This record gives sequence, C-alpha cells and structure tokens, in this order.
Amino acid sequence: MDSIQLFVPTFRVDETLAEIRECLEKGWTGLGFKTVQFEKAWSEYTGLPHAHFLDSATSGLNLAVKLFKLQGGWQAGDEVITTPLTFVSTNHAILHEGLTPVFADVDEMLCLDPDSLLSRITERTRAVIFVGLGGNIGQLPRIVDICRERNLKLILDAAHMTGTFHKDGRHVGCESDVSVFSFQAVKNLPTADSGMICFRDPELDREVRKWTWLGINKDTYTRTLEKEGTYRWYYDVEHVGYKYHGNSIMAAIGLVAIKYVDEDNAYRRQIAAWYDEAFQVEPRVRPVRMSADCTPSRHLYQVLIENRDLGMAYLNEHGIYPGVHYRDNTVYKMYEYAKGTCPNSHSASDRIISLPIHLRLTEADVKRVAAALIEYVRK
Repeated sequence: MDSIQLFVPTFRVDETLAEIRECLEKGWTGLGFKTVQFEKAWSEYTGLPHAHFLDSATSGLNLAVKLFKLQGGWQAGDEVITTPLTFVSTNHAILHEGLTPVFADVDEMLCLDPDSLLSRITERTRAVIFVGLGGNIGQLPRIVDICRERNLKLILDAAHMTGTFHKDGRHVGCESDVSVFSFQAVKNLPTADSGMICFRDPELDREVRKWTWLGINKDTYTRTLEKEGTYRWYYDVEHVGYKYHGNSIMAAIGLVAIKYVDEDNAYRRQIAAWYDEAFQVEPRVRPVRMSADCTPSRHLYQVLIENRDLGMAYLNEHGIYPGVHYRDNTVYKMYEYAKGTCPNSHSASDRIISLPIHLRLTEADVKRVAAALIEYVRK
C-alpha cells in the first residue's frame, strides 16, 4: 500500500516550464521582469495595493519588524506581543531587532486570544503579530480593534493564508499594517521558496524595496528601463540592507500557481469536510475549529488527541506520515523565559497533529487516514 505524506506539492508542469522558458530565452532570471508581473498579479488577486516579492516569508517578517522599529523609533527592549504556537521565524524576527517577544495564549482555534493579548499589553508594547495558523482568521477582527484602540502596529503572519477571505469577500491582509505571505514549496501557492510583503503605507513599500536590494535606491531592472547613458549606472546606497528580493524563476512558477489558488483551496476544503465527517463518530479526535467568519485556505487540517507521539508512531506504522504545527516556542532556549505562561498553547503543543492535506489525496486516502487514527484512539 502506498504511503500517505503530509504534504506533496502539485505543479502544472508544462504551463510552468513555459513561463520559466521565457525567462531563460530572454536571459532575465533575477529581480525584475517576472517579479514585476507577479507583484501585479498578486495585487489584482488580493486587492492589496502594495506587494513586494521576496526570497522568503522569513525575510518579510524580518523586514516588517525592522521598518516599523525604524519608523516608530522603537528602542531595544520594547515589546511585541506574539504567539508561542508558530514556526520560530515569527518570533526570531522580533529578537533580530533587539526587541522582546511577549507571549500571549491561543484560543480553541489555536490563534491569538484577544483576552490574553489585552492582559499582556504594557507601556512598552509596540506591535502585535497575528499568525493565521492553517489559514484560519480566528478572532482577528477583535485583534484589529485592540491594535487600533491602543495604537499598536499589527503584523499579519499570513504564511498559511494565501486564498483566505473574510466573509465579506476581502482577502486577508486588508486589515493589517503589513501582511507577509509564504510561497514555499508546500504552501497553497507553491514555488520552490519565496514570499510577498504587503505594507499598507506606500512609503514603507518604497522603503522595503531598497532594503531588499542591499539599500540601493534603484534596482538593475529599473535602470534598464531608463534612457541610454552612463548616468543610469549611478545610484545611491541609503541603507546597510539585505539581499532579500525574489527572482524571476520563482515568480514564473508563482504566476502559474496563482491562477489555480481558489480551485486548489476549494479541494482542500473538500478534504477537510471528508475528515470532519469521518471524525463525527469519535469524540476523542477533536478537529481544530475554523472561524465561521472566513473562507479559509485550509493549509492545515489539525486535530487534538491524547498521547500524540504514540499516535503519530501508530500512523507511521500504517504508512501515514502526519506532522506537528507547531511545538510551543517556549521549549526553545531563547524563549524559555516564558515557559508556563500560555497553558492553552502548551497543552495543544503536546496533543496536536496535522493530518495529510494536499491536492493528490483522494477521498479513499482521507478515509484511510481517519480510520487509522480512530483505530488508534480506540485502542
């Protein structure tokens, strides 16, 4: 019997190769050309007015915190409230800027709990990072209200949220000061690795484009569009920046993938519905609820069970390979100062499983996964 993996990316190979071929034939594989096209396609799809293509979502999180710190004059030790139930890149971005991560607990949807957030706000709080785990908005509207009332920057870690829409039809990102999306290989819009940063403020969009190209105020592609003349090779270097920009090969893959996001996410939601139906007969498998106020991307399908590690081993024995999203970050040495402060997160971290969810799964595959997990909890 074939194994069932957590994630298997699906690419429209011939269509994607045609886009990449154009890059190779024109001899332009780096910044510009397809990256400009992809930024335009992303803005048209999401309705977000500003979009800058990056080499990863991690780079975007780092830049989001840095630019807000510079803009707001934040000092070392100022605080950013965040979640412990996330990939470490979320919280490393805070530490990279000499700021202090303050962990608030999660709700039953495993997203930031507004009441816990309120209890963590101090005079040194400068921003909040909300992680849309699995493509869920959780209680994001309440988080937005809190940030606006307290004049806090809202950073949306939307790595799982490509194709998540609010119930009024707006794509996520419209509500935050900045949103950062991931197009890593197993995400809902897959490339090999890349991301997008979308600032609300047009001035920060202009600034971030300099920071991603080593602080240079005019990229090579822009210079090629100028009139002939030696003057076009003169540029200024305004910051000690980074080489974080995306390239045209990744953008070419993304230009194909973006056309299928809604179709693909609809199938992911169908997979989730099959799981939901299967688990109705077994209350010891508790699916993580999605907010009714959104149409989620369904990057993850997560359940909570007891004796999780034994359960994963049992599934492995049956050729099924789930994952864990995520370990509570306070188990890691750089965040252990907060250990024990977020009981919901700690509990979920010990019980959570991400079940296989990708476009190559059939209904029979889903039933096989569900049956094996039900069999385990009943043993």
